[in-house]
Amino acid sequence: MSFIRQAAALTLWAAGCAGTGIMTEAKTIVKKQTFGQTADGASVDLYVLSNKNAMEAAIMNYGGIVVRLKTPDRNGKLEDIVLGMENLDGYLKGHPYFGCIVGRYGNRIAKGRFVLNGVEYKLAKNNGENHLHGGIRGFDKAVWTARETGAAGVEMSYLSKDGEEGYPGNLAVKVTYTLTDDNELRIDYSATTDKDTVVNLTNHSYFNLAGQGEGDILAHELMLNADRFTPVDSGLIPTGELRSVKGTPLDFTKPTAIGARIGQDDEQLKLGGGYDHNFVLNSGGGRLALAARVHEPRTGRVMEVWTTEPGVQLYTGNFLDGTIRGKGGKVYQRRYGFCLETQHFPDSPNQPEFPTTVLKPGGRYESTTIFKFAAK
Repeated sequence: MSFIRQAAALTLWAAGCAGTGIMTEAKTIVKKQTFGQTADGASVDLYVLSNKNAMEAAIMNYGGIVVRLKTPDRNGKLEDIVLGMENLDGYLKGHPYFGCIVGRYGNRIAKGRFVLNGVEYKLAKNNGENHLHGGIRGFDKAVWTARETGAAGVEMSYLSKDGEEGYPGNLAVKVTYTLTDDNELRIDYSATTDKDTVVNLTNHSYFNLAGQGEGDILAHELMLNADRFTPVDSGLIPTGELRSVKGTPLDFTKPTAIGARIGQDDEQLKLGGGYDHNFVLNSGGGRLALAARVHEPRTGRVMEVWTTEPGVQLYTGNFLDGTIRGKGGKVYQRRYGFCLETQHFPDSPNQPEFPTTVLKPGGRYESTTIFKFAAK
């Protein structure tokens, strides 16, 4: 069923319920639950959002992590479609960024350094010789201040202090998760600073539309609204080129199984161990536009990704290796999940020809990404 047909069906269902005593008001319910404590005694809560279609998103204020995301298949059966840990302790012991808010800078910065206004800033090198996902204690390890919003969601706020992980400026960040009755998980990001800085925020959920732990994602059919990508070097740092996807295994301009070409003898696939690349979205960023669509044939689940960002990172769980036991005791093997991380381009602070990630005092960083679900 198409998104339009599904929406029409829901409207007819609501109309048909009128006068039957069934509540039809569009209303997302938010329930707050205690989820545990960090090692230093900070309390962590879980906010469970549920809509009239029984879709559910559970988000905790440690790392702003999407812990659960339950969506229906073509038969209405609900499954949790994001990888993650069974409890807070599992996350505290370390994980590959399951479901978290990534910052202050998502993705890689070459050699853990950049120059801004003639000043060199040195960051943690936590990915070989490069800086990855905000450093050793990025936003994924912060306990955020959370509050329920009047729009059926939860707002997370965090003050990243001047010098944290080497970044300049006190950065005040807000990330709001909203679950709609159109089966959309909407993420709105905003930030302000008191000193020139760089910022690039994203969510790092690993999806498997067949259900978390239910095999690999190679049969998922992916469409990316991107005619170009940013090729990388051996450290997965962009070379600066914007290369056409045409004639390469990175061409997802038409729906293609993720696994159809992932094993091809291609230099970029070898460097990434599969797909781990930033795609240049045709929209150019700055307006909400369709970035990707994914269809899982067995269950019929469909996910669309809409974003105001100029890029999206496709990552196919290449470094999952069976050593992680996730929710329900499920073992996460290689390529058991995929990520579509909406973003500005990796290493932009060192690549002046890329869209800028500089935020100045008096300005506001704003970004929106929507994950929209249906089934056919």
